[in-house]
Amino acid sequence: MIKQVQFSENQVAPQQIPELNLDVGPHEIQLAENSGTLEPVTASELETSQQLANTHRSVVESVGAIPNELYERLGLTMPRWLLWILTVVVGIVLSGLLVSTLALWTPLWSNLDRTDEELGFAGKDEQKMPLPGELWSKISQYQLSRPMNILIMGIEPVRGSIDGSAESFAGKSDSMLLVRLNPSDKSMRVLSIPRDTMIAIPEKGLTKVSDANAQGGPVLAARVVSRTLNNAPIDRYIRISTSGFRELVDQLGGVEVFVPKSMEYQDSSSRQSINLVSGWQTLNGEQAAQFARFREPGQGDLPRVQRQQALVAALLQRLNSPTVLPRLPQLTRIMRKYFDTNLKIEEMMALVNFSSNLERDNFQMTMLPGTFSRFSQDPNSYWLNMTGQQSLLNNYVGVDVPGLKQDSRPVSNLKIAIQNASNQPQLTEKVIAYLKQKGFKNIYTVPDWPDTQRQTQIILRKGNRQPGIELQKIIGLGQLEVAASGDLESDLTIRIGKDWK
Repeated sequence: MIKQVQFSENQVAPQQIPELNLDVGPHEIQLAENSGTLEPVTASELETSQQLANTHRSVVESVGAIPNELYERLGLTMPRWLLWILTVVVGIVLSGLLVSTLALWTPLWSNLDRTDEELGFAGKDEQKMPLPGELWSKISQYQLSRPMNILIMGIEPVRGSIDGSAESFAGKSDSMLLVRLNPSDKSMRVLSIPRDTMIAIPEKGLTKVSDANAQGGPVLAARVVSRTLNNAPIDRYIRISTSGFRELVDQLGGVEVFVPKSMEYQDSSSRQSINLVSGWQTLNGEQAAQFARFREPGQGDLPRVQRQQALVAALLQRLNSPTVLPRLPQLTRIMRKYFDTNLKIEEMMALVNFSSNLERDNFQMTMLPGTFSRFSQDPNSYWLNMTGQQSLLNNYVGVDVPGLKQDSRPVSNLKIAIQNASNQPQLTEKVIAYLKQKGFKNIYTVPDWPDTQRQTQIILRKGNRQPGIELQKIIGLGQLEVAASGDLESDLTIRIGKDWK
């Protein structure tokens, strides 16, 4: 039986992520629809030690790939099926990690009326721990019933606060993402919101969006983001401590990223130091945080957003590594300590099911469009410019703005940056000559990409895939990438690879 997770529109108070335990009676899962708070799920009593040992052996036999002695050598005290649940939940929550950031305005609570049999829960005297196959079967029963917007925020802990405490999540948001999951087209789209984006906070006036969480928590942060995006629905929030991010990367054994150019920074007052060399390298937790937070003079927050998106992709790739399995106990402890969310267990399971079936082309990222004001007292302030962005608002946020048109220019009229990544300098002029022959006029070159690539990329910064498809047909090659990683002044970037003949 497939269960569709539906969501009501009641506001809820933030709470830390609950322990995941499926072996509970249905009467223990309560939705406080009037008060807007969630009753926590209570843990059931475990089976006798002999039953637990037998079940552990059956789990190992069903998995096959896990050594029989791994569980005991790790010294785990939780059931294995719980590790499977926490594994997939960690994967889903981390998709928004760095890139990192957001808070929700209108919460989504499950509105299901399920029986014991539908939930797969036995009575207290008949409880059993599900095997992995049974667990995945149970997860596959949960599906999103409608589009869902999740605000993710990376929070810099308040100095002197205890990790995991409410105070540790009360600081400014160092990064923000609005993640939209749409079951109708099976897509996941990530909208990065620069921390210097200027927004209006009631009774406070104009300020930067990064201040919202510190002034009013996730509810206020989600409210101002929603209003800024034409009352876009925000259904859930996830707050992630940057301290937790550093520890997470260390527990994963580091992440491999390409550092496009050397990064050096010294601040004697705060004793902060950044020293990263260019090229491919495996970064530890502290280095990954430096990579994400490094701020280039005169360029504001936008290059940081690009690096954060690159780091998200690297984290997701790292989580697919088989070496992650032995680290699960540490990862789950980090998640419980450094993550704060109002997602429900059923919603997490629906998200896991949705993400496990996501195709690469349906995962897209972009950046909230805007410009830096030369007339502002703060040169780093980022002001929105939504002209021609109806398509972006509809696809990434789920709103239609009356009177706001979408960019309907043909691809030949778009602003296209040419970047050579082939290590063959002569290809730059060859590409430009070919495009001019095809009627392209608004073309310019940018410095070569330092990482040699075999395949040409078409990078679409504005979040719309269609122009890339049209350009791909014209030039006859190119791997499409919908992300903010292209040249910041362009509509799209052609990064020339060795496959251009």
